[in-house]
Amino acid sequence: MPKLPKLPRVNPVRKRLADGTIKEYRYLGRAKGAVPLCTDDADALIASYSEAQARKITPPAGVRVLSDLVRMFESSTDFTVKLSPRSQADYRKQFKPINAEFGDLPLAKLPQARGMFKEWRDEIAERSLRQADAAWVALQRVLSWALDRQLITMNPCTKGGRLYSGSRADKIWTPEQETIFLGGVARPLCKAYMGAVWTGQRQGDLLALKGFNYDGQHIRLKQSKGGARVTVPVAAPLKAMLDAEPRRPDQHIFLNSDGEPWTANGFSSSWRKACKRLGITGVTFHDLRGTFVTRAFIMGATEAEIATVTGHSLRAVREILDKHYFHRDPALAENLFRKIGQGTESANQAANRLDWRPQERAKT
Repeated sequence: MPKLPKLPRVNPVRKRLADGTIKEYRYLGRAKGAVPLCTDDADALIASYSEAQARKITPPAGVRVLSDLVRMFESSTDFTVKLSPRSQADYRKQFKPINAEFGDLPLAKLPQARGMFKEWRDEIAERSLRQADAAWVALQRVLSWALDRQLITMNPCTKGGRLYSGSRADKIWTPEQETIFLGGVARPLCKAYMGAVWTGQRQGDLLALKGFNYDGQHIRLKQSKGGARVTVPVAAPLKAMLDAEPRRPDQHIFLNSDGEPWTANGFSSSWRKACKRLGITGVTFHDLRGTFVTRAFIMGATEAEIATVTGHSLRAVREILDKHYFHRDPALAENLFRKIGQGTESANQAANRLDWRPQERAKT
């Protein structure tokens, strides 16, 4: 018997024939509604499977090729509401090559497309493993959404695995890098650095903070990734900076050199240029989360206390990378900041050296 692929909702049934041999049949579904499939070879099985599924699912008029699914997903609430603006931009970046490569692929051909998709990912992987994973995840997300809405019969990108296995768990800012950065940038980037290294929050959540998020003692926010609500006690170095530049409840706390809210691209560009100018390599803004976790742990904070503030899981606190989130208790966060006290020497020196009295903002 030829080796046949496994397909969703396809059930094998073995029967003994009159001559004593065993033959395996395959059916889509079970019981009375089961549809017999052709088992002559893999291609025949897939063709009959697609035909049987097509009888049950008929996409709306005008939805015939893969690019139609991409377009529908981009206009759905799963994309426009559930994803952050940064995630939307990242997905759109991946949709362009997907549409260029497979935009005219008929939906009826999807059950046979896994091998083709894998070859495409392998081609991208020759240039970048991370980009290959990002492209695969974007395609998988679209097809998963379409399958859930019965626009297609199966998702050929399930369980594709990851090619890139690197982690930034060991990437933290050193006291030397911190001193160089804080001493070489203007007020807006310096304030952003201190905000990140003293709260452990992501760039998007930090730049979105407004006056109502800060009550003089704590920063309270709902994280965009995962939706966790966290309460961060504000330590003395950061508090001095925030209190020196009070904000109205509706005004952003972190502003650029023109006194306007940072855009994601504008901030990333300014940060990257500053690091290049100062010769700081090997670390990014994102690594300030790991720096916060590492410093807090060294100062005696427990993993649970750190997870309460950063929104990480216990495992992520250990690895600075995971997806299972820990219960957050504000009391643990208070205990964390009692333990770390005044924090690292370099951060305090930088805070004392800088004059945070309201004055005309320096240009970055």
